Amino acid sequence: MKTKLGFAIATLMATSALVQSGTMKAIVVHQYGGPEVLKYEDAPRPEPKEDEILIRVMAAGVNPVDAYIRSGRFPAGKLPYIPGMDVAGTVEKTGAKVTKLKVGDPVYAYLSFGEQGGYAQFAIAKENEAGLKPKTTSYEEAAAVPLAATTAWQALVDTAKLDKGQTILIHGASGGVGHFAVQIAKARGAKVLATASTANQGLLTQLGADEAIDYTKTKFEDVAKDVDVVLNAVRGNTLERSYGVVKKDGIIVSITGPPDPAELEKHGIRGTGVMAHPDAQVLLEMATLIDQKKIRPVVSQVFPLAEASKAHQQIETRHTRGKIVLKVEEAGKAGK
Repeated sequence: MKTKLGFAIATLMATSALVQSGTMKAIVVHQYGGPEVLKYEDAPRPEPKEDEILIRVMAAGVNPVDAYIRSGRFPAGKLPYIPGMDVAGTVEKTGAKVTKLKVGDPVYAYLSFGEQGGYAQFAIAKENEAGLKPKTTSYEEAAAVPLAATTAWQALVDTAKLDKGQTILIHGASGGVGHFAVQIAKARGAKVLATASTANQGLLTQLGADEAIDYTKTKFEDVAKDVDVVLNAVRGNTLERSYGVVKKDGIIVSITGPPDPAELEKHGIRGTGVMAHPDAQVLLEMATLIDQKKIRPVVSQVFPLAEASKAHQQIETRHTRGKIVLKVEEAGKAGK
């Protein structure tokens, strides 16, 4: 009896020590390289500071920038690190200065470039990086929104000042940023011309594009004339071919590198590159539009957290429809 009791006490102590140690499952990068450097392993559970929240992550979005950072092209801080800037889940714990969110709230967040940490069972976000998730979405759909939708919003609304009655040409309109940009533009009353491959023409129509352009069959220059705004969300020679389709005093906004100042001056147009940043107010705007059925996130594939390397292999094809998401926890464990 004493032996059994001793064993039970030892087991209880071991379990207690594990809980106190605060470990969690996460994807950890110890060295830059290909998708194979994404290791599924135990990692320390983070603790929120006074202006932060701890999120029990249900799902994490995967973005092209995640692969750039992992490969070493955009190094972000010290190794090792946990990737991921998009998360959706529930508030597990709050810092003393957090006032807008409380334990148990369903949230989604855009984590900063410098911190990241989304590919894990728990992640830290500052209060100004998070907001209540849309009521009408799953956690997987919510995790697809923050970075891509914020990028589209800051490019079209904050930078281009896109308004009702204007015409916009969106390059890469079936991708993560592009598919949100189409819907944001339509919600603001703009006419939308959108480019994508043959396979994604139907999606562009479903998203509300007024004219879907198959770039494999048609030169967009032959269709788009005197547009007010161009959003460039692709690489290659698309940007340099876009200067001539913008009306005088119009604007090109590019998320893949800044426009050429000489070309802008030559054509009498404006232009800028945009790098998005977390903004809880944008998440609030997006949640409202999503719940009003004016915007819907498109999730093309969902992978288990342990298979993050497969998700990165897909994102690096540069032909992802909408977004790829990692499923981290079952929604029922924390409530929806």
